[in-house]
Amino acid sequence: MSFSDLGLSQKVVDAVSAAGYTQPTPIQEQAIPHVLARKDVLGIAQTGTGKTAAFTLPMLSILEQGRARARMPRTLILEPTRELAAQVEEAFIKYAPNHKLNVALLIGGVSFADQDAKITRGADVLIATPGRLLDHFERGKLLLTGIEILVIDEADRMLDMGFIPDIERIAGLCPFTRQTLFFTATMPPEIQRVTEQFLSSPVKIEVARPSSTAATITQKLVATHGKDYEKRETLRNLIQTAVSDSDGNPLKNGIIFCNRKTEVATLFRSLQRHGFSVGALHGDMDQRSRMAALDAFRKNELTLLVASDVAARGLDIPDVSHVFNYDIPHHAEDYVHRIGRTGRAGRLGTAYTLVARGDEKYLQAIEKLITKTIEWEAGDMSSLPERAPGESDEAPRRGRGGERDRKREKPRGGREGREHVRTAREQKIIDAAAAPDPDTPDEAAVERAPRPERAPRPERAPRAERSDRPERNERPERAARPDPAPRREAAPRRDDRRRNRDDDGPTPKGFGDFMPGFLMQGAPAKKD
Repeated sequence: MSFSDLGLSQKVVDAVSAAGYTQPTPIQEQAIPHVLARKDVLGIAQTGTGKTAAFTLPMLSILEQGRARARMPRTLILEPTRELAAQVEEAFIKYAPNHKLNVALLIGGVSFADQDAKITRGADVLIATPGRLLDHFERGKLLLTGIEILVIDEADRMLDMGFIPDIERIAGLCPFTRQTLFFTATMPPEIQRVTEQFLSSPVKIEVARPSSTAATITQKLVATHGKDYEKRETLRNLIQTAVSDSDGNPLKNGIIFCNRKTEVATLFRSLQRHGFSVGALHGDMDQRSRMAALDAFRKNELTLLVASDVAARGLDIPDVSHVFNYDIPHHAEDYVHRIGRTGRAGRLGTAYTLVARGDEKYLQAIEKLITKTIEWEAGDMSSLPERAPGESDEAPRRGRGGERDRKREKPRGGREGREHVRTAREQKIIDAAAAPDPDTPDEAAVERAPRPERAPRPERAPRAERSDRPERNERPERAARPDPAPRREAAPRRDDRRRNRDDDGPTPKGFGDFMPGFLMQGAPAKKD
């Protein structure tokens, strides 16, 4: 069957032929006719089987009718990571040279103003991560009432990253009459609940058993010590062996996966110091650095890429020959996605997983999920020494005296009563301090030995008496102080000067010199 038999428009078929594809993959062959029939689709397939084209190609045929309005996109594609969203945008650009469609990409690390300008012009296809999409909606720059097709890609990764509440909110903002396409590689119970909530009578397409690995990938286990410096040495030897492998699949390029971002940075610096062509990719890097490292790896400018699980889902790098699991993943589903970066589109691939003491339960979960026993490259778990209690995974460092000195391990949390596990060096120092020194006499014998008598202290000569020293009660008379100079009289105040000028005598009492007239009148005579 060819792409022209799936019901796609002639413009899309011509673009696919120009891209070099002739036959659809099983997921594309089964999903595209149902998408064109405007049915809800639940697609479950292995990573690297062409799920992106399974919804991209029919969407292009549907979007040939109609046009977008300002701030009201016609279709919405949700991706869990920025790299996946940018990859889907590249797919639309590759398959739509004959279409005049506006594609807007809403991801973090990019200016809001540029994204607002694209939305304002009208976007036929909106590709976004959930967080940035909700940021634009809450700013009042975006309306989702015109969505015709909603695509939720890598749904299991959405669940792992905690995006399910955001997905539920976004689906509630879209019209109820929309068409929903749901694609995932694994199907945990939580995803099953979400599909029942979002999809209406969906067509379930399962081209492979969930959480299965491709048959073109050779999987091997490598036993290693748990100490970091020995583990890095094992990885370097494994890379050099893979490069010179002439019988099987020689190493062209490879992705090295770590569980922690800090481990990505440490391993990147270590490989760089040993002369490897290597780059780094993790979530704490800015968007420009992440895209630059990914582009350099795709163009074969870098041989190795040390990455966290941000590169484990959906990245389409067709010709990756090897995958190295430096840390065994804690979730078995992540193993399926990690090794899915190699052996894509029928190519051969090799996946190595480093296993140390303490990783047994994670290995058992992986083999149970994929229903397959992974072979050991050399030896097995029994060849590793047992891990001593309190043994540190850190590399020993050189002390001042040239001896190897282990990093002291302190109890975490600062909680009192927690027992501190001594390292071997600390115990050695304590034992050496407790052991008796043959050159030092016994302390008890020293206590029993008589102490030498101390020589008497010479008597101090009497203090010479001074005849000229006065007696305690006889003190010299002090010289009499001179009489202070008489104080200068202060000048009288202004009102005092006026009063002294008007009156020469003392201030009279009563009325003074003035006598009222009624006092001058005589008393009336009494009548007989």
